[in-house]
Amino acid sequence: MSKFLYVTDQDEYTDHSFIGPLFQKYLNRHFEINTIFFSKFKTEIEIKDDARIIVPEKFSTNLLEELDKKGISIKDYAFVVVRNNTTLLKDVLKKKIKYNYKVGFRLSFPKRIAKLQTDEANHKKSFFDIINNKIQTFSEISLINECDIFLPTSFQMKKDYFKDVKTRTFVIPSAIDPDVLHQNIQHEGSEKRFFYAGTLDKLREFETVLEAFSNIPSDNYKLMISTKDPEYLDDMLSKFPDLRKNIEICDAKTREDLLKLIALADVGLSVLPDIALFNSSTPIKILDYYSSAVPCIMSKNENNASIFEDNNSAWFSDFTEESIREKIEQIIKLPKEDVSQVGLNGQKRLLAVRNYERIAADLAHQLNIL
Repeated sequence: MSKFLYVTDQDEYTDHSFIGPLFQKYLNRHFEINTIFFSKFKTEIEIKDDARIIVPEKFSTNLLEELDKKGISIKDYAFVVVRNNTTLLKDVLKKKIKYNYKVGFRLSFPKRIAKLQTDEANHKKSFFDIINNKIQTFSEISLINECDIFLPTSFQMKKDYFKDVKTRTFVIPSAIDPDVLHQNIQHEGSEKRFFYAGTLDKLREFETVLEAFSNIPSDNYKLMISTKDPEYLDDMLSKFPDLRKNIEICDAKTREDLLKLIALADVGLSVLPDIALFNSSTPIKILDYYSSAVPCIMSKNENNASIFEDNNSAWFSDFTEESIREKIEQIIKLPKEDVSQVGLNGQKRLLAVRNYERIAADLAHQLNIL
């Protein structure tokens, strides 16, 4: 079995809900995989029993040599894939001939572009930022074109931001783990429970969603919100005092806590502004909702329409107060059984077209024919 080294850009203790099921669970049926995470606190490289390798951040500038010193033979790896970090990618490409491996680059999310657009929304973007982004994008494309395979989250992401990449491309989208599905626990109340999980910032314009809820004549709902941006949430909610009685703020410390809360909801919320950054991929939170068969109100875009069907496996909405409000009102009037069925339909669809086991098998085939 060929050996595969996956160099992540993540700390050992962060949420690995995407990396874990795909690279550490299903892909290791096809390759012998080691996954590298970095640590701000460790001083020595640690090799874990589950094939994880924890590397001190100070070794990242000379990663492969440091692994060799630790007795990890880089020459044994047929594939080295780098996640997001182009500085690490540059070093891995430089040593490709020396160690004789194939190189892949995984782009999970264009973080720099997201920051640029967030700064623009906050009126902090400068002309220098725009020029710097163009220079860095050109450099990234040049590096990716030296790789053997490019692994973006979607073809739309490549089209929007990396259209000049010529290397072989295999899309690895967000997906659902067929082995880890959670029961949708039906609450006893008659109200519909809507759930929002994730980031809150100027770019996401969650005020539009709150405005939609504030204009609903019915009071038969609960809006549950879990976010790591509580101060931003408090500031937003101060503008909608009449909503307070219908809002439940959840403090999910871990991913497991979050999934337990989602399982108590009726409908997930993932409707976002109509910009390329959000339209280019399926948010992880949509997969979290459907892993518990919780149906979702989501953005009406080409990416979502390629997976879900409106009013059958999801509800599509434009990012306007009127459109969101109409969907919420429609759902509040539906019998709970009908709402639950939409969630089951969506989960079934994801298991058919977007599950990690299937993606891992297809990725293994692509790597083996390089």
